[in-house]
Amino acid sequence: MITVASLFSGIGGIDLGFQQAGCEIVWANEFDKDAAITYRQNFSNTPLIEGDIRKVKAESIPDFDILVAGFPCQPFSIVGKQRGFDDPRGNLFFEIARILDKKRPAVVFLENVQNLIEHDKGKTFLVIYNALVQFGYYVNYKVLDSQFYGNIPQQRKRIYIVGFLDCSMSDNFRFPDEIPLTMQLNDVIDRSVCHDKIYYYNASSFWYEDLVRTVIDSKALYKINDYGVSAKKHFVCPTLMANMGTYPDRIPVLKDDFGIRKLTPRECLALQGFPSEFTFNGISLNNAYKQCGNSVTVPVIRRIADAILKVLR
Repeated sequence: MITVASLFSGIGGIDLGFQQAGCEIVWANEFDKDAAITYRQNFSNTPLIEGDIRKVKAESIPDFDILVAGFPCQPFSIVGKQRGFDDPRGNLFFEIARILDKKRPAVVFLENVQNLIEHDKGKTFLVIYNALVQFGYYVNYKVLDSQFYGNIPQQRKRIYIVGFLDCSMSDNFRFPDEIPLTMQLNDVIDRSVCHDKIYYYNASSFWYEDLVRTVIDSKALYKINDYGVSAKKHFVCPTLMANMGTYPDRIPVLKDDFGIRKLTPRECLALQGFPSEFTFNGISLNNAYKQCGNSVTVPVIRRIADAILKVLR
């Protein structure tokens, strides 16, 4: 079985995609205690080291075939301040490089925001690319949108980087092709189910009147932005953000049979392609939203993992 070690594991979206492809996750690391709670609930057989990756010795990690990492994206995101390597979180990429230097797995897989490739006029990406090349990796990369590569009704553009130690494997690797989007929002969202009242807007809500006037289509989603309730209809979910956990107004809004409400965390997970049996218990509602926005679209990861394994085998 192909083995995987996971850095910046979050709730395990990348790990789940590789697991679905047939890999064994032999080691994982996550700093955030709430994300670690969710990870352990869903990957009970995976050793998870909870703590700062900078304190983990590479020699303590068991041997593995593939290193995967969705390293912190906030320093490079257009939503944030784009401080890049000047942000301590941005420097965490060099922890990936440190472990690659010691372990030299056959494959490295990285995921980050689309803006990584343009940040600081391309200089940031060049540093990452050159670091991988320095350790002998032949690098492939591509920006993929979840709605076109995962059959998931969410617009989510991310850059995926795949490096191989073997040149011929790299030459034979291909990112997955586009596939038709056949799944619609209402295949994920059941508007006939009444949810807890905490998800619904009522007359005491700040945006209530604007929402009642604007949110009228029962096949669409809507957004609240800095200027108020946007009249634009979204028939594919806008990119789910981690800031949903900090700013509840940033959670997409819909009309169901019982009123106007926010997406639930469970619906956010479904819009990331997580299976219904995936759970997160014992954490706050805000952390649940944050974890959904911080994660990845699992079917996209699965398809890339399948392509990697096809080459390795």
